[in-house]
Amino acid sequence: MDSARGRVRNNRYMASRVVIIGGGPGGYEAALVAAKQGAHVTLIERQGLGGNAVLTDVVPSKTVIATAEWRTIADRAPSLGIRDVDGSDTAEFAEHQVDIKAVNARVKKLVLKQSFDIATNMAKNDVEVVEGAAKLVSPTRVETETDSFDADAILLALGARPRTLATCEPDGERVLTWTQLYGLKELPEHLIVVGSGVTGAEFASAYLLLGCKVTLISSGDRVLSNQDPEASQLITEVFSRRGMHVVGGARASAAINTGDGVRVTLSDGRVIDGSHCLMAVGSIPNTSDAGLEDAGVALDRNGYVEVDRVSRTSARGVYAAGDCTGVFPLASVAATQGRIAMAHALGDAVAPLDLGTVASNVFTTPEIASVGASEAQLKERGIFYQVSRMDLARNPRAKMLGIDEGFVKLFGHTVTGQVLGAVIVGSRAGEHIFPLSLAVSQHLTVDHIAEAFTVYPSLSGTIAEAARRLHNMTDPNSQQL
Repeated sequence: MDSARGRVRNNRYMASRVVIIGGGPGGYEAALVAAKQGAHVTLIERQGLGGNAVLTDVVPSKTVIATAEWRTIADRAPSLGIRDVDGSDTAEFAEHQVDIKAVNARVKKLVLKQSFDIATNMAKNDVEVVEGAAKLVSPTRVETETDSFDADAILLALGARPRTLATCEPDGERVLTWTQLYGLKELPEHLIVVGSGVTGAEFASAYLLLGCKVTLISSGDRVLSNQDPEASQLITEVFSRRGMHVVGGARASAAINTGDGVRVTLSDGRVIDGSHCLMAVGSIPNTSDAGLEDAGVALDRNGYVEVDRVSRTSARGVYAAGDCTGVFPLASVAATQGRIAMAHALGDAVAPLDLGTVASNVFTTPEIASVGASEAQLKERGIFYQVSRMDLARNPRAKMLGIDEGFVKLFGHTVTGQVLGAVIVGSRAGEHIFPLSLAVSQHLTVDHIAEAFTVYPSLSGTIAEAARRLHNMTDPNSQQL
């Protein structure tokens, strides 16, 4: 291992036959890497290329969210001077209606297009794609219902599925998982969302904007409890201002289809009636009935595949990537794990996975993007840091666009000036986090960010301005407000 560069090269084990189980981001990205390295690659997928990320999760949900976000843009029209042809302000939020059947039809069309594009890319790179369910027979052999495949290296990209509760069993009609929302032919009159993590908050935000009455049930004290506290507070305030009812400190103990609606009973005895209920209470890995333990692949107590930073499992030559590992439930992380696994298996240089550089985004409206260490983590580690926080409402481009919500927050090391982490809350925050992701991953300083040119006017100008305010930091743990 070259410790100076943090890279590993595996020269002892060179795989020429690679079998990948699962066609999601971890699987198809790994297939491309292996194929370009000259390996014979077989990818086995039982549902369709793209996996949950394309078929039932990321692509469809973010498509619905994009439709919902458009309504906030339309809602700003009167303040921007846009009027109806008769001069009235009928471009307001309440004047627009959503055809959820048409929205979902568009979702399905985009899903098929994205899956087709992946299939085309597989064919172009000579990846053999096999339809069917697969299981491990040994660390060097995979079987489907009709065939078997020998392998020098195997990648498990098994994914995960929505977690369900025995007393809140989804029926696909009134009580739903997020994979079942796209079959709705009418917009729910009153959607009860159980779970205020990323998935619950995103769908609650979207369906509220689409025109539903929404009740969000949070088991914790605040929505999005794993996010930056200021970001979480702002999103909660936005939800409340738009009319969402947020019920905190409660769990759903039961959800039943009453025929013409749903009834959700909370752990404290309260009952909430609605038209539909979305269960967003986490995921469970698809690791059962895959022959993993018999092949020597260790699972943790929650059923996730245990992997190291180069995606190796406990079985020699068997790697794993994506949601089945429980490392970080993001498509970008799954893809990175898959690429790392194949580079390692094929003897290429490998940069082990560094979760400290992962950029993530919550697709509420406004969005929450973050990268690097959180302020809580910095305090816990005893690191000297300083905070620079600026509201987007002060940004000239934001004023032009009618954006008055959100902020940019940077954490800089007091001694070295290194960018330790960042949070952006606002429209398209996921797009604007990239320069800060680059700064964190490449150990850039706040001065590097401050000295780079930004377009005037631009939303990204606030990032540079926040960085300039951290020049010559001296006071540990103080804030620049």
